[in-house]
Amino acid sequence: MSEAFFTFFGIYLLCLIKFFAGPILGAAAGYSPWEIIGVSVLGMMTSVTFFTFLGTRVKQYLQARSSKKKKVFTKKNRRIVRIWSSYGEIGIAALTPILLTPIGGTLILVSFGSDKKKILGYMLLSGLIWGVIFSFSIEWLLLFPPISALLR
Repeated sequence: MSEAFFTFFGIYLLCLIKFFAGPILGAAAGYSPWEIIGVSVLGMMTSVTFFTFLGTRVKQYLQARSSKKKKVFTKKNRRIVRIWSSYGEIGIAALTPILLTPIGGTLILVSFGSDKKKILGYMLLSGLIWGVIFSFSIEWLLLFPPISALLR
C-alpha cells in the first residue's frame, strides 16, 4: 500500500471524530482544496450516517454503562436547547463542524427525534459549506507572505 493511501485514510479517520482536522491536515499533506473537502465531508458523513441509524442504541448503551447520574440542566444542555428552539435542525447541523463533533451533532439531532433523511441532508450541506470555507481559507492563509515564510 502506498503512503498516499495511509495519509488519506488517517485524515479520513480523524474526520470521523472532528471535522476541521481534515482541512488542517489535508493542507499540511499538500492536498488541493477539493481533495480536502472530499476527505473531510466523507469522514464526517460516515460517522453521521452510522450514528443516525444506530444513535439511539449507542445513546442507550452509554447511559446504561454510566453509573453516575448526570445533571439534566447543565450550561451546555441549555445552550443546545436554546439553539434547537431558535434554529432547529438546521442550526445544530450548521454548528456541528465548528463547535460540535459529527458524532455529537448527530446524537443531538437523533435525541430530538429528527427525521433521518433530514439529518443526513442537513449534515451533508453543512459539511460541504464548512468544507469549502475551511479549505479555501486555509489555502488563502498559506499564501499570506508572513505565514508562508514561517513554513519554509
